Amino acid sequence: MPEYEYDKSMFTAPAAASLGKRSRGDSRDGLVYVWNPDLELAVNIALATERPLLVRGPSGTGKSSLAASLARAQRWRYYEEVVSSTTEARHFLWRFETLERLSDAQGGSAKAAIEYVEPGVLWWAFHPESARRRGMLNAEPALKDPNRFPENAGARAVVLIDEIDKADPDVPNNLLVPLGSLEFTVTDANDAIVKTSEPPVVIITTNDERELPGAFVRRCVVIKLEPPTADALLKIVEAHYGPDSDGLYPKVISAMEAVAAAKKARALPPPSTAELLDAIGTCRDLNVTPGNHPTWAAIERAVFYKPGMQDEPRNA
Repeated sequence: MPEYEYDKSMFTAPAAASLGKRSRGDSRDGLVYVWNPDLELAVNIALATERPLLVRGPSGTGKSSLAASLARAQRWRYYEEVVSSTTEARHFLWRFETLERLSDAQGGSAKAAIEYVEPGVLWWAFHPESARRRGMLNAEPALKDPNRFPENAGARAVVLIDEIDKADPDVPNNLLVPLGSLEFTVTDANDAIVKTSEPPVVIITTNDERELPGAFVRRCVVIKLEPPTADALLKIVEAHYGPDSDGLYPKVISAMEAVAAAKKARALPPPSTAELLDAIGTCRDLNVTPGNHPTWAAIERAVFYKPGMQDEPRNA
């Protein structure tokens, strides 16, 4: 991987600090992340151009964790929205809880219309005080800021829009105006205008399951995360679990590479970095070493192969 020469005063990637024991699950706390020169440069380009950073690549390669790591390193606020098939572009700005209002009205406990407005991640990122008051000077009760790093209140914001390819094709294009103009009007809050003078850093991920609109991609800085090499995998594992005291890491990495080759022959996706971390955590906790024995075979099948229903015999 090349070493780039440029002024890194905007952002310098932190060194990976090992926790010694990886927290289970996808915590997205930004505490452990192994950066590389390509990622560091892509973030600096996004900062310089004030464009969203579109991060492509297969699942489990660290796309979603990037945003939290950046926010943690810079001591910036952090918001995230995981996209689904029902996500609309407006949801990143605000939602109006129509069903809740209808239910309250039927029960005779309807609140003021403004209280059914729920600010989205871009509203919080643009202007948190306006979001707390739903765009009104005297709106009560004030909402709690969903910033994941509350110790950084008042700082610049990082927004993660995760898996944009799951949304309807119109959603990405409909985000272009608020992201480009840095303002929008909340029609459900008496046409309150939300704007910011300091653009948030917007990181958008895609698994490439659906092609994104060309107009949207042209307005992004784009980087594709490739599956890490064996050396890179070792660095990632050491960052999460600390030094390898008994030679476990290379054995599990080698086993994963063998599974990847077998799955490639069947045109199946290889195991991801996240699955490697799961396998190593399991081996550490259960005191298991890869080898030709039933326990490891079961772990390998459950974590790396993950057989689907199509692999099971059917009754006649």
